[in-house]
Parts: sequence; C-alpha cells; structure tokens
Amino acid sequence: MTTDRPARVEDVHELAQAMPHVTVVRGPRGNEVYQVGGKSFVFFRTPRPDAVDPVTGERLQDVIIFWVESEADKLALIQDETTPFFTTPHFDGHRSVLVQAGRLGEITRQELAEIVQDAWLAQASNRRRTAWLAAQA
Repeated sequence: MTTDRPARVEDVHELAQAMPHVTVVRGPRGNEVYQVGGKSFVFFRTPRPDAVDPVTGERLQDVIIFWVESEADKLALIQDETTPFFTTPHFDGHRSVLVQAGRLGEITRQELAEIVQDAWLAQASNRRRTAWLAAQA
C-alpha cells in the first residue's frame, strides 16, 4: 500500500487496529475509542464547546485526539504551522493533540502512521512497548 498519499479517516481506524493488544470501545455517543491495556491512545471526540470553527463559531464535529509521549512532543506538533494539529485550553497539561478529520489530508498516510504508533507507544505498558519496538528492529 502506498504510504505517501494523503491520510484519510479510514487510515486512522486501520492503523490503530493494526497495533497489538488494541481494543475498541464506544464512547457515550457511539464514537470509537482505541485502547491498549485499558488506556486510550486514539479517541474520536464528540463535539464540545472548546473546539469550534474559528469562522462560524460552530462546534467542530470531526475532532480526533491522539496521545503523545510528552509535552515537548505535543508542542512540536501544535507549534509546527505545517501540520493540522492543535489543542484547546481544555487540554492544557494533557498529553494529547487534536486534529480535525477533515484536515487529515494535510499529512501523508506515513506521517499519520507515525502519529498513531507514537500514540500507542505513549499509552502501552513497558513490556508491550519493548516487545513492539524489538519486533520493528
């Protein structure tokens, strides 16, 4: 499969499900939450008042949350104006970044794969993380 094409929502699901020990739970509105060891690493968020379209003021309907390893990783993503990642004050101090599904095409599938893998690594147990990393070497 070509990995340099623009990323799509379907890729988020495919990549998250491809990671080991993943379970999918449903949020209160049926939204997908991908977990490893009971910890979320990719979360399809329901519309909330803190994430709004800057032009219309409408709540964003398509926000996806990805966990990150550290605050430094978060800042690297949200401060790079070439990426579609952002945060809101609600997520201050939370190791995660947000992206609108409709803007995923601004990154490649390969870049998305790295984001999903890093999200999984941020939440997986040391044993699972070590085993997965060893298998990638």
